[in-house]
Amino acid sequence: QEPDTFYLTLSSEPSNLNPLTANEAASSAIQNYVLESIMSRSEVDYKWNPNVGNCVERPDGKLITCIMKEGVKFSNGDLITLEDVKFSFDAIFDDTYQAAHMRPYFENIEKVEIKDNKLNFYIKKKYFKNFDVVAGLTVLPKKIYSEQSKDKPLSKILIGSGPYILDKYEKGKSIALKQNPHWWGYKDPSNKQYKMKKIFFRFMLHESMKLENIKRGNLDFLSLSAEAYNKKTNTKPWGETIFKEKVENLVPKGFSFVGWNLKHEIFSDKRVRKALTLLMKRKVMNQKFNYGLQYEVAGPWPPSSEYVDPEIKALEYNIKEASALLKAAGWADRDKNGILEKMVDGKKKEFKFSLLLSSREREKYFTIYKEDLKKAGIRMSINVVDWNALVKALNERKFAAINLAWGGGSIDFDPKQIWHSDSIKGRGSNFISYSNPKVDKLIDEVRTELDKEKRTELLKEVYRIISSDYPYTFMFSRKYDLYGYSQRVERPTPTHKYGIGTSYWSLKP
Repeated sequence: QEPDTFYLTLSSEPSNLNPLTANEAASSAIQNYVLESIMSRSEVDYKWNPNVGNCVERPDGKLITCIMKEGVKFSNGDLITLEDVKFSFDAIFDDTYQAAHMRPYFENIEKVEIKDNKLNFYIKKKYFKNFDVVAGLTVLPKKIYSEQSKDKPLSKILIGSGPYILDKYEKGKSIALKQNPHWWGYKDPSNKQYKMKKIFFRFMLHESMKLENIKRGNLDFLSLSAEAYNKKTNTKPWGETIFKEKVENLVPKGFSFVGWNLKHEIFSDKRVRKALTLLMKRKVMNQKFNYGLQYEVAGPWPPSSEYVDPEIKALEYNIKEASALLKAAGWADRDKNGILEKMVDGKKKEFKFSLLLSSREREKYFTIYKEDLKKAGIRMSINVVDWNALVKALNERKFAAINLAWGGGSIDFDPKQIWHSDSIKGRGSNFISYSNPKVDKLIDEVRTELDKEKRTELLKEVYRIISSDYPYTFMFSRKYDLYGYSQRVERPTPTHKYGIGTSYWSLKP
């Protein structure tokens, strides 16, 4: 282990590092160290601060003007130009760059013009996040990324203006980053972030392997599951050379789920999807594996969000109600072989499907689920694949059911990317093909409502409708950030309400 290197782990190898096309947690973890947006959110108070530039919104909301900081360079030594920023926006709407998943946020911006050494973002439609998406626009070097094409996907190239650069990528094993000598922040005497000389990510799928490696001193930081926090970190060297924390903060928490492909003949019926939710023993799973440190999720965003309707409760296991719903939907065991069947397009269809997941750690949940489905006459097979294979199935919509998790996103979030029917096409994030005209209409209203109180009521209505459509079987969401860290880490007194604050950490000499 090198003394100036901060060792981390990723649960999967990124399938793609290209910031225009990548849309997964592993890619984001790397990109957060390499790329920068025009402005950045403070972890202390969540306010926007100037980064490589500064943006100001006109009082009527129809124009956002950004001025870029002089002398800021990309890691290849090229100065950031206004053309680079304009390209970073324009590429989102150019099919060449396959950035469809980003369009819902930027679609209300009519155009970007360079005028008087400034960038003018002209707003064609009011949207409560217009300033956020402009301020948060990732700035990319046009010279590099304009070369992207279908034949040249640039999936292993990552160049930005952030504090680190891609140093070494060992396929299947690790990604190493080193400090970017051109980063403007290192010349700023007030800067207190990114003191580690190098960041090293090891790819480790299983938590048992991660725990063993932090014990051996091969890792400096590790997010912990509830089970690991409660059961696997109570003996030496924990408390001596490695330590654990349970942190409560205001960071939006994500949630896990099973997504049902609504184009699949089995899952098109809402009654079936509700029955599948009723057949999952979430309360049992939560106590057995999560030790009360997670919420059971009832709808399309987690219970910690202010936009949840608290009257909507997570369904409890009920095989009797589930069986009645399945019967009403036409599913019955007519040939008495223990498996439900139904006539679909004149042919007998048995209730069998495969659940796709990429983590052996999650398999224990679905072993329980599989047995309870079997009692109701449903056969589910569990198919564990590597992350790249799962992403391919997702993008091609070639799956019946899939286990995934969404990250927390932002506090004032926009549900369009996941729940609007416009986000089905291409490689949009609505990969289950959920479509409800009333939800579409409400989401469109949410986006144009600038009054937060009114927007909250609209979002609660969206929450109620989606919850009652059962497009996912919603599972669990964290209550806390649980993590372990090594004795090599120097942590300043935490003042971060919107993060753990790892960017402020350093390594002891």
